[in-house]
Amino acid sequence: MSSSSVETNRVAGARPVPQFAVTPRGAVEYASRGEGPAVLALHGAMGGWDQADLLARTVGGPGYRYICLSRPGYLGTPLALAVRPEEQADLYADVLDALGIADAAVMAVSGGGPGAIHFALRHPDRCRGLVLISTCGQKVQERLPLAFHLMRVFARWPWLLERMRRKASGNLEENLRRSISDPATLERVLSDAEVRPLLEELTMMSFGRMAQRLAGTINDVTVTRTREYPLEEVAVPVLIVHGTKDPLVPFELHGQVLAARIPGAALLAAEGGEHVAIFTHRALVQARVTQFLRELA
Repeated sequence: MSSSSVETNRVAGARPVPQFAVTPRGAVEYASRGEGPAVLALHGAMGGWDQADLLARTVGGPGYRYICLSRPGYLGTPLALAVRPEEQADLYADVLDALGIADAAVMAVSGGGPGAIHFALRHPDRCRGLVLISTCGQKVQERLPLAFHLMRVFARWPWLLERMRRKASGNLEENLRRSISDPATLERVLSDAEVRPLLEELTMMSFGRMAQRLAGTINDVTVTRTREYPLEEVAVPVLIVHGTKDPLVPFELHGQVLAARIPGAALLAAEGGEHVAIFTHRALVQARVTQFLRELA
């Protein structure tokens, strides 16, 4: 087994058990993985602490304590605790207080980006640095994928959801084709003994407790389509990771915009990567994220 595989397994470990951090706003669901300086892991749409944990296992390195939240509107964290990204940023600070953590680096993917950006803006003394993965740099104007509209239907009809889950489970390769359009990249991922199970886990994860992921997802869609961000005011170290062929959050309109407007931001462009670039370009992304976190220390 290679040294990189050993490190990956050390990060993976046993699946953590979700807990609740009691804050002045209410209880926030989270899971904790590893030991060391704190890294707040923030999931995207159709997520929860489990997707945040998957994010940590996919691109995080050993030697850190990953705090994997269910953001407001997901699983055990009510949306009413914090609807706007500014409120979510303050809630993250409250979670750190509840856990006795002075500061943390933040790793956010997709819909977790707006709250992460505002955490850096509103609590720069608590934010050691920011990793923004496939996140928004301005309002998203692209058409919502069909899967989003189908998800809202499935979540309200459990029997239909279960039927779709079984269908997806029986043909995971076909589901992966919807996320990876390039045949050569798809073939490489399908033959990767470490990456394929991670991407399959993400694919199946949204079918579990979908109704409990819906409110947060709808709120994320609203936020990303209505909000702009004072990116020039971000004053913490930032690493931007973005696929150059992302169809949902286009690289030119978001990854490059974030890099151009955030002072001193570093950009890792995953050439040919789509919205799941952390899987298709895992080795590249994990190495750069690990380097960034070490530089913060």
